Amino acid sequence: MLVAFSVAPLGAGESVSPAVADAVRIVRESGLPNRTDAMFTTLEGEWDEVMDVVRRATEAVGAHGHRVSLVLKADIRPGHTGELDGKVARVEALLDD
Repeated sequence: MLVAFSVAPLGAGESVSPAVADAVRIVRESGLPNRTDAMFTTLEGEWDEVMDVVRRATEAVGAHGHRVSLVLKADIRPGHTGELDGKVARVEALLDD
């Protein structure tokens, strides 16, 4: 399962970087395969472990404001692993043709 999520505090002022850093730290410490870009953090794992990380990251961000915005997108494909890199590799291979 892949989950891409974006979490940010509301009412925390102009910069949300410290809150986002707290969330990304939790993701990285989880040990799950992950990637962070300018808009989302994507992680890969089983349902319970991925959702636990998202919950903990959301709670960490909540400490920075009185309200939290969470956007989440999931690709649930039982029996498949390594898709964090595999999906991109398949597209890149087609572009190389």
